[in-house]
Amino acid sequence: MDSSVDVWDLTSPLLSLWINRFYIYLGFALGISLWICVQIILKKQAKNSQEKCIPKGTQDLMMKGSISLQKKQVFVSGVKIFYGSQTGTAKATSKGVCVFLLATYTDGQPTESAQWFCKWLQEAAHDFRYGKTYLEGMRYAVFGLGNSAYLSHFNKVGRSVDKWLWMLGAQRVLARGEGDCDVVKSKHGSIEADFRAWKAKFTSRLQALRKGEKKPCSGNCKRGKCKSKQQGPEQTELESHLHEGLHHRDTEEEEPCESSSEEEDGSNGHQSLNSVVDVEDLGKIMDHMKKEKREKDQQEEKMSLLRTGKSEDGDGRAMITPALRDALTKQGYQLIGSHSGVKLCRWTKAMLRGRGGCYKHTFYGIESHRCMELTPSLACANKCVFCWRHHTNPVGTEWRWKMDQPEMILKEAIESHQRMIRQFKGVPGVQAERFQEGLEVRHCALSLVGEPIMYPEINAFLELLHQCKISSFLVTNAQFPKEIRNLKPVTQLYVSVDASTKDSLRKIDRPLFKDFWQRFLDSLKALAAKEQRTVYRLTLVKSWNVDELQAYARLVSLGNPDFIEVKGVTYCGESSASSLTMANVPWHEEVVRFVQELVELIPDYELACEHEHSNCLLIAHRKFKIDGEWWTWIDYGRFQELIQRYEGSGGSETFGAKDYMARTPFWALFGAQERGFDPRDTRHQRKSRSKDVSGC
Repeated sequence: MDSSVDVWDLTSPLLSLWINRFYIYLGFALGISLWICVQIILKKQAKNSQEKCIPKGTQDLMMKGSISLQKKQVFVSGVKIFYGSQTGTAKATSKGVCVFLLATYTDGQPTESAQWFCKWLQEAAHDFRYGKTYLEGMRYAVFGLGNSAYLSHFNKVGRSVDKWLWMLGAQRVLARGEGDCDVVKSKHGSIEADFRAWKAKFTSRLQALRKGEKKPCSGNCKRGKCKSKQQGPEQTELESHLHEGLHHRDTEEEEPCESSSEEEDGSNGHQSLNSVVDVEDLGKIMDHMKKEKREKDQQEEKMSLLRTGKSEDGDGRAMITPALRDALTKQGYQLIGSHSGVKLCRWTKAMLRGRGGCYKHTFYGIESHRCMELTPSLACANKCVFCWRHHTNPVGTEWRWKMDQPEMILKEAIESHQRMIRQFKGVPGVQAERFQEGLEVRHCALSLVGEPIMYPEINAFLELLHQCKISSFLVTNAQFPKEIRNLKPVTQLYVSVDASTKDSLRKIDRPLFKDFWQRFLDSLKALAAKEQRTVYRLTLVKSWNVDELQAYARLVSLGNPDFIEVKGVTYCGESSASSLTMANVPWHEEVVRFVQELVELIPDYELACEHEHSNCLLIAHRKFKIDGEWWTWIDYGRFQELIQRYEGSGGSETFGAKDYMARTPFWALFGAQERGFDPRDTRHQRKSRSKDVSGC
């Protein structure tokens, strides 16, 4: 008896659970039921909140059964985004609406990541075997990225993809957006702002689709009979309520296959072209439409004037917009007036500290600490892949901005340069003598950024420089041959020869002019007619233009320059504006080998000087080698005497390049132990990984 009692006591909890199992089941059931009720209440509250967004007239129609909610629901399960950019890759997430972000590259071609897709889509759109319903059911939106300076193919890729998708039966959910890299012409001030504005419209459209709203028909369908025309007046009124204020688009955007929302919403009562119109009333309708178009064009013109800052009296707008001013100021520019700028070169800073000068000091005897880097025009006609300004400056093919006077530009440039020099007072390592000399500008490198020769008063500006005893080193990108011919004498005139063939020049410089190659050749011919010192500037980009020796030799014979500077490209960091990497930067030994091979093809030239630190070499015409010695340096005092005589005689007393040459020191010659470094200075090895890429 005792043992049985003990066993009963041990198993009594299990027996109790077994006896009360029905109550336990009931508790679980009540808990699950309560959870289900809570979920139903929450869903009903969410549904009621959505119904509150629908107008009362719409709710009444739904209650009457005039329309079915199930028929009106169009849900978006996700958005699939495709990127077609030079530095991006195609990415996709979820399902639903397909969004295409497409950039237009050189000559209106798609970027490398989008080439295959665009080629396939174009072939499919024009292949009868695919048909007009191949992409039926697909919904899409397109945003194009481009630069309006390339007017002939601005956003060509985005527009083409938009058209091809429609031709294959896809349905556009929103008008195509277009971003403009040209901050002057951008609708919202920058390409980023253009995208944000389009994204806001796209987000609103997605919300409308999520709620089951559809785009109202304009009555101008081009694909056949529209079902919406068969709807009753109550349903039409319902749709107008659903879509009121949701789809206002810019009519400037090209719509190859659909009408714009302004046409949909704002017909102002005049009859559709598809409706029956009396012949006698046709003239009145056309007059009414023309009047609306004129009013619309006038409104757009006013908006454009407000957007660009151009006044109606035709004074022109400032080249430097607020967005551009912020971008350039962050890069260290001292902006002058509405289109000029000055910046302190890193070689100026180095020579103030006795750490050596730039390659112009080695090749031509410039005092780098007394050199001012300046441009009277921030605009350029090229978008070179190796541009160290990452294309923050504006572009253009002609001068269309407000113009500042040359006297003001030079005065403020010198003052800004002196202010930047004064900031080095007391800095450790700065030599007192050179600091005082640096406050007196003796050289001006018109090569900071942009195209200085575009400035309409460039000759007057050069004359002012020479009156101030400042030598002039002007660089042009060989796209303005007329301006080169009309240019007054300068101390040294440069032409950038970045490639030797038409195709490579198009890829490297990405010029805006359609006839860029002919302009390039004409510029070289104009250079050959100059009597003063002329220079070809070659920038070597590995895997781009280092294998064109024969073509370079032909260009040398065309322009017959006095000197040829060959420099390895400087890597300025990763940028969406360029695909260059450190792999494109040639080693100094590779530059030397290129120069030696080029010299063999041009018998009138020899390798004269070297500046290893800048990865640069100088090829000089043999006329500057006198009695076995090179005379590549410049006698700046003699040049000032000659230019003053030229100006005083009205241009009758001309002079040539050999009239103001000076002997080149031994340490600057190619093959010297110093490798182009002035022995009077002390070479400094930078320990920091960060690099200052500024400089001419």
